[in-house]
Amino acid sequence: MATGADLFVETLGKLGIHEIFTLVGDHLNEVLSAAARRGLRIIDMRHESAVVHAADAWSRLRRKPSLALVTGGPGHTNALTGIATAFQACSPLIAVSGAPSSAFAGRQVFQAIDQVGMAAPVVKWAARLTNAAHIPYSLARAYAEADCGRMGPAHLTIPTDLFSAVVDSPMQAIAPPARPAPLPESRLVEKALDMLKSARRPVVIGGSGVWWADAGSALRRFLNKTRLPYYSVTMARGVLSDLAPYSMGYADGALNKAVHRVFPKADVVLVLGKRIDYRLALGGARLFSSAARFIQIDIHPQELGANRALALGICADLRKTLECMLEALGRAQWKGRGEWLRMVRAEDRNWRQELERSGGDSASPPHPAALFQLFRRTLPAETLYSWDGGDFVHWGRAIVPARHPGGWLRLGPLGTIGSSLPNALALQLANPGSPVVAVTGDGSLGFYLAELETLVRYDLPVIIIVGNDAGWGLERELQRELCGTTVACELRPSRYDLVMRGFGGDGETVELFEELEPALRRALASRRPYLLNIMIRPSRSPFTEWQLAGRR
Repeated sequence: MATGADLFVETLGKLGIHEIFTLVGDHLNEVLSAAARRGLRIIDMRHESAVVHAADAWSRLRRKPSLALVTGGPGHTNALTGIATAFQACSPLIAVSGAPSSAFAGRQVFQAIDQVGMAAPVVKWAARLTNAAHIPYSLARAYAEADCGRMGPAHLTIPTDLFSAVVDSPMQAIAPPARPAPLPESRLVEKALDMLKSARRPVVIGGSGVWWADAGSALRRFLNKTRLPYYSVTMARGVLSDLAPYSMGYADGALNKAVHRVFPKADVVLVLGKRIDYRLALGGARLFSSAARFIQIDIHPQELGANRALALGICADLRKTLECMLEALGRAQWKGRGEWLRMVRAEDRNWRQELERSGGDSASPPHPAALFQLFRRTLPAETLYSWDGGDFVHWGRAIVPARHPGGWLRLGPLGTIGSSLPNALALQLANPGSPVVAVTGDGSLGFYLAELETLVRYDLPVIIIVGNDAGWGLERELQRELCGTTVACELRPSRYDLVMRGFGGDGETVELFEELEPALRRALASRRPYLLNIMIRPSRSPFTEWQLAGRR
């Protein structure tokens, strides 16, 4: 016989889940005690939404489901923002919430709320358990639901009495099969290659599907054979380094002005594992010619042709499709389109030079572009990044190259500012030997400020770069331009480094440009959680200019 808590922990092991991201609460005492006895890695944090953000990041980094475990009532409602973030990012998360004892169901007891009803709109599947014997089956079902088809979160509500109940005959956990990797039709592969080979001005755009399919090696070989210019966005950032021969950086027009001069000229656009969504201007005239022919490869059939009519759609696993293309190409290497590639590279150089001119200002307080140009030169090449939102951060995303697979974590389509800090925690846990930098603004940092203590408690040497302009910079710039005044945009120029020191980490405030490099080197050498509170000059980022251009 075993308790429901024992069955829960045992099933996690069978599913290959060895970590629990959590925040303790009355509903979880039995299961957390059982997990500790079994030797699971328990990462306990300070806010339930941060718990889920970290678990979501872990899922993305490991390409498989992870577990977030929170208490019921307000613990569950706090977690919903993280669950919704994972849903929009198609991240395979299992979000489990405790609940009051099922013996008191419907009797208006403390912290009782319709948790399944609340979670249902932002998960693929949700259930409330009524019998401890069902725990193994339901947990395995949640894993399968999160991991199949279009991946995303699944939710279980488990009342506390089910964790303590003794079970004689539990239902068996049915281990989910390996995620299928459907092959493309050979005729479609041939047609795609014919279209690309005959194109005069082709471009390739890689999205998160490149990462989820583990297609980096196949993509590199494909580009080396075809010599097509390649742009990346979302989780594809870093799968192929921005410094690779045919890689031209961000596909996001809000951060890479070069694409505004390249994409409209493209006659064939190959989209790999990327929704044709707002990041690609919905495939419309703001970025692409109406005459351009689109080829889209995606494992999700509902994405094919959404927002933009396709010349060819291939519903298949991306890595398998690229491998089939490589097989069809054989040893052949396409002739380079000299004039087109020269133009593409020239536009990339022009944009880089424009950013360098913006960063050539060494006055104080530092201009964000100058700061990130310095960081690009100073930070080790192996640095991994967790990026937040906001005007300051977008300068860094435009300037710093993405170099490493899984080393460029972003907020996801929900734009959940503040989540860079819990994301960085997961990034450092997953890469204990690598330098990890979280880049955030003073506004975004406030959401999960207490997670600085979590970094210290787990001795995670994340460097937090805070661009402090004493305000909500992006909204301030938008309001100033569109409304002629600003409302609710100002903050105090606070000493966030002292907050970090109060939690037991280290840090300093930087006010002068000439202080930046020595401060960054001290942060790198410390091997402790270190916060650089950098007083910056407010300056409208390329992202904000893009936003304004779309509203004028």
